[in-house]
Amino acid sequence: MNKPQTIQIFLPDGSPTSIREAELTNRLVKAILFPRNKIQEVAKRDMVHFTGVYFLFGNTGDGAKPLVYIGEGEDCFKRIQSHNRNKDFWTHCVIISTKTDEYTKTDGKYLEHHCLNRAQEIGRYEIDNDTGSKKPSISESREYDLLDNFQTAKILLATLGYPIFEEKRKAKRTDLYYCSGKKANGIAEYTDEGFLVHKGSICNFELSKGAGKWARSIREKLVSQEILIVQNDVYIFQKDYLFNSPSGAAAAILGRNANGWTSWKNKNGKTLDELKRK
Repeated sequence: MNKPQTIQIFLPDGSPTSIREAELTNRLVKAILFPRNKIQEVAKRDMVHFTGVYFLFGNTGDGAKPLVYIGEGEDCFKRIQSHNRNKDFWTHCVIISTKTDEYTKTDGKYLEHHCLNRAQEIGRYEIDNDTGSKKPSISESREYDLLDNFQTAKILLATLGYPIFEEKRKAKRTDLYYCSGKKANGIAEYTDEGFLVHKGSICNFELSKGAGKWARSIREKLVSQEILIVQNDVYIFQKDYLFNSPSGAAAAILGRNANGWTSWKNKNGKTLDELKRK
């Protein structure tokens, strides 16, 4: 259950697109974000030299999915300097540590292990790490402390623009929308980030003769990424997929240009337009 939070963001050089430090005012955990071109400037910030876990964010070569490398270090900045020489993809880095450098090497390894597992489970980002991370031996009480710290890190990362640990599905059954036609049967929810079509949704296989370039390009993209796989003369969504608009989602499901605001309806038959725009 989400609850109200107060987050403080500090801009060391005054620019909202440069270095940013974020913290929940009543918590121990803190985050610092910096763009790659500010690596020399950020070296002057004490926190980047603390023990913790760090995230390198960028994009895959085709730009289809965001990419992340997750690591840990006793001095995070030394590890990031190495990645600055050896990894091309990343544009921004976020370091998660404590305000007073309280993490041990084992704490950092545990957080790296847990973050990698959660990022893979949620699937918002492609993971650049070549190998997994072994869970270190740690006391039960310390593990629960670090899991609590992880929840704070999750909030800070999302606030800074990287919702790597945010679950895609958040709607209750009563908040779902449906789009049907011929053999098509889509299920979706309207989220803060866009229109999320659920895994298992069924699309018409054939594109209509009147399908425009827009609808065709959406279908081609989903097929090329293997989001859609052919099964029994229909396409099936293999995973949840976030669309920028309800109309894009409807076009993918129906195989033609469509007004998503009227094509998607709740279980009572009310359109998305009636429920969200009137």
